[in-house]
Amino acid sequence: MLLRVGELAKRCGLTVRTLHYYDEIGLLAPSARSDAGYRLYNRGDIARLHQVQALRRLGVSLGEIGALLTRPELSLASVIEQQLRMLDEQIAQSVRLRDRLSALRTQFMAGEEPELAEWLTTMELMNMYDKYFTQEELKQLPFYQADTARRRQWSALVEQVAALMADATPAGSEQAQALAVRWMEMVEQDTLVDPALFAKLRAMHENEPGMQEQTGISPDMIGYVMRAFAESKLQVYQKYLSPAEFAFMRANYGKRMKEWPPLIAALRKQMDGGAAPGDAEPQRLAQVWMALFRSYAGDNPGTQQKIRNAMAQEPSLSRGTWLNDELLAYLRQALAILQPAS
Repeated sequence: MLLRVGELAKRCGLTVRTLHYYDEIGLLAPSARSDAGYRLYNRGDIARLHQVQALRRLGVSLGEIGALLTRPELSLASVIEQQLRMLDEQIAQSVRLRDRLSALRTQFMAGEEPELAEWLTTMELMNMYDKYFTQEELKQLPFYQADTARRRQWSALVEQVAALMADATPAGSEQAQALAVRWMEMVEQDTLVDPALFAKLRAMHENEPGMQEQTGISPDMIGYVMRAFAESKLQVYQKYLSPAEFAFMRANYGKRMKEWPPLIAALRKQMDGGAAPGDAEPQRLAQVWMALFRSYAGDNPGTQQKIRNAMAQEPSLSRGTWLNDELLAYLRQALAILQPAS
């Protein structure tokens, strides 16, 4: 399989200009050219580019990389070992890279050679994640780590949801609801129950077609999961509401769902930053919270209390929502201060 320079650049998250420069300085010359003169890269070229990118992330200069790669007896692992003393300030970055590539390393150690697509996908994903998360965040986040078991869990879940969609199974079905709850709980775990990290992850999925292609998670699939997740909550609330109250809630519950995660993230930021519930910003956020709450609960205090009772008595309503006891207590304090003035 041969790749043109533009395709290789796109798959690896680099620019064509960078690959041209690597060719000019003799660091990565294409193994072939088309009849029209286009650069063509083969499997060996990809392996070399992988080494170049790894060493660049360790802070090695392009000139040093060229010299190191002329020494066939020197493995990538030994190169890294020799560079560690010089790169103390970049240890965190090297560890992060090794973690992300652990699956590929395992295959190398077992004498297996990863498929070309795996190399390309790994490099592409590394560059995409770097756009949205800090190095410290990536170091902590489970979803970024090369956890084969977790990847398989996600792949299986995506396949199950895709099958339901292909069969036109309603989002309100028991199957869809169960998968949606599991989906949201896994996302919650993979973002350390931090809504701010979830917001970054969602932005990456929305803005990066490559991420959608690699994960198989399309905007339509996310919409289906969110509708099914909403249905799972509505089934619980229905036990606490009159038919008229529930009809209003059903008609409005899902309309502003996307506004909740950033609001929860903003409120948590205030709490973690030490702001008192009565401070100006937490009070403003509490007002926004009440406006969202009223959008599906209505303005009847009795109905609102029924919904609060359901939240207090049904732990399942908080699952997959990035709400924990500490944040709920902080919110209640803010609302208690706000309500007398409302």
